Amino acid sequence: MQFARINDVTIHYQVIGAPADRPVIVFINSLGTDFRIWRDVVVRLAGDFAIILYDKRGHGLSDVGQLPASIEDHATDLAGLLDLLSVKNAVICGLSVGGLVALSLYQCRPDLVGALLLSDTAHKIGTTESWNARIAAVEKNGIGSIVDTIMERWFTPAFRRPENTAYSGYCNMLTRQPVEGYIAACEAIRDADFTEAAKRITVPTICIVGDQDGSTPPDLVLATAKLIPGARYEVIPNCAHIPCVEQPEALTAIIRAFLTSISPGDSSP
Repeated sequence: MQFARINDVTIHYQVIGAPADRPVIVFINSLGTDFRIWRDVVVRLAGDFAIILYDKRGHGLSDVGQLPASIEDHATDLAGLLDLLSVKNAVICGLSVGGLVALSLYQCRPDLVGALLLSDTAHKIGTTESWNARIAAVEKNGIGSIVDTIMERWFTPAFRRPENTAYSGYCNMLTRQPVEGYIAACEAIRDADFTEAAKRITVPTICIVGDQDGSTPPDLVLATAKLIPGARYEVIPNCAHIPCVEQPEALTAIIRAFLTSISPGDSSP
């Protein structure tokens, strides 16, 4: 395991190397998960691309850090990690809140971003009322009290079968995140709005969404793609909010096709 001290926060990360002329892909995980959600995509890309994974603050093995923490704070953490690893011009792949972090990183450190892969995310996610209701529920009864509702948004009914052991594992992943870290991330999402920032993006961008996503539905992701000049848009069938878990082959194919069609430049560490 690899750890770094960034902005007075211990960040858990992993680097998987590749030939020096290959792009670097940085994966940012969703709310209530850690970077293990990317495994089935990473194993299909390893060797052809350099890969950086990390647990954002308040998740996985990273520190919660000082609270409150905005999306901009998360972006500053990632910028610090990439500076530490001497990475620039990387392909930034963010899922859900990870997409917001990717948008914020581009806004504050465009030198670090060569292209954007925005998976199941949007320029603005949810409403103040919806996030406050979730925060209140978690504060009162813990993350376990919202598992069923969240899983209906994360995964299709086909994945949520009782006999699917992986489904039980992802329920465990959600409930075992630090409560204070989860709430802080909810607050950060609630307060984030990248509507205007999205219009100023000039790097190659693709917006991807599962056709049954209950958190950032296809119409919302399409609206985000339309804000970003020249952005592409792809829908993954038979998939909800976390395609890297539910449809990793389809997501990997989209990533490969997108990266083949662009030239993000030299991003090697």
